[in-house]
Amino acid sequence: MTSTSATSPTATSIHTPGAVDMEVTYKKIAWRLIPFLVFLFVLAWIDRVNVGFAKLQMLQDLQFSEAIYGLGAGIFFIGYFLFEVPSNLLLEKIGARKTLARITILWGLASMAMAYVTTPASFYVLRFLLGVFEAGFFPGVVLYLTYWFPAQRRARVNGLFMTSFAIAGAVGGPIAGTIMSQMEGVGHLANWQWLFILEGIPSLIAGVFVLLYLPEKPANAKWLSVAEQQAVTQALVAENTSASKHLSFKDACSNYRVWLCAAVYFCVVSGNATIAFWTPSIIKEIGIKGNLQIGLISAIPFIAGTLAMIWNGIHSDKTGERRMHSAIATLIASVGLILTGLTLGNAVMALCALTLAAIGILAAFPVFWSIPAAFLAGTAAAGGIALINSIGNLAGFVAPYMIGALKTSTGSLSSGLYFVAALEFLASFLVVVFVKKTQA
Repeated sequence: MTSTSATSPTATSIHTPGAVDMEVTYKKIAWRLIPFLVFLFVLAWIDRVNVGFAKLQMLQDLQFSEAIYGLGAGIFFIGYFLFEVPSNLLLEKIGARKTLARITILWGLASMAMAYVTTPASFYVLRFLLGVFEAGFFPGVVLYLTYWFPAQRRARVNGLFMTSFAIAGAVGGPIAGTIMSQMEGVGHLANWQWLFILEGIPSLIAGVFVLLYLPEKPANAKWLSVAEQQAVTQALVAENTSASKHLSFKDACSNYRVWLCAAVYFCVVSGNATIAFWTPSIIKEIGIKGNLQIGLISAIPFIAGTLAMIWNGIHSDKTGERRMHSAIATLIASVGLILTGLTLGNAVMALCALTLAAIGILAAFPVFWSIPAAFLAGTAAAGGIALINSIGNLAGFVAPYMIGALKTSTGSLSSGLYFVAALEFLASFLVVVFVKKTQA
């Protein structure tokens, strides 16, 4: 491409950020990218956590214990942990389209294969492979959004994308409940087998559309004008060359703030894994009967969490404050989980408490991810975001396993909920004490 002189009238009038309405441009980008990325993550999340609904019948059919389920649900995150950083570093080299398409297609296949689990070993292997195949999707999208939006807009944008957590919970429950209710006795498969197959197919189709729909970076977006492309690119280049930002993966690994963020995220994810994998069981334990009813009621906490997530991200961007927005959310999560454990004998109170926990857990996510993005750029952002996410997501192994093991030994979900509540409180403590106001 031929370079344009900085003194050229054309360059001044067309190619500078000042010649473009940036507010309109960023809204245009958000409307083009976010709905599709949300849809992809909804598919990923449903395929990741539908085992929580399959559990309602699968454990009886296969004679699995709660501990086997807890280990299988959590072992997903071991594969996720091992392959997340390599996947994100590869994304930076080969691009988002190829990486996200590969991830989407492979997790769809792994999810469908779950229908043919017969032994604990096959359950563990397929859950591990699902983690391997999905590894890199979430941090890949977080990284991908840094190619489009500057730091001061990311809490809101992250919040919009991360509504996919809550949307998946809100729509995933009713869909899973409907499939398990309607597909019972159809063909030679059990209802939980149909659940895995029917929810895996859309991911295969979506993987193809990734290649057709997603542009790599602003310069590849044909729906932006040349002036808009260059304005967005220049704004990000200026931000990422800031002396306060770390640009290499080695810099990220040697920065204590990355490891602090990983510890905080571990605590946050423990709550997310709990409501993802155990909400159907919690609702069943408080006395709700029927797969469809469980699915419909399980949507309530996630709907409330969606609203809290959007509001917290918008308010954090509006005020420019990250630290207390994150800490207060995880504190609310801790209180909600404790109250859920205390009120399991009362269906209404337990559901209200679980909803409070979901509000706190989900509201923490978009604001948290604005903290590492404030001091990482370039390869450091690719590797650092993946490192934080992979270490943090080990909680997705620890929390379900501990809840399953504690339920097997005590006969109640309460002790496991208290364990996760303690981790959420620890997240609040770490953020308030160790994250400086200037870093957040």
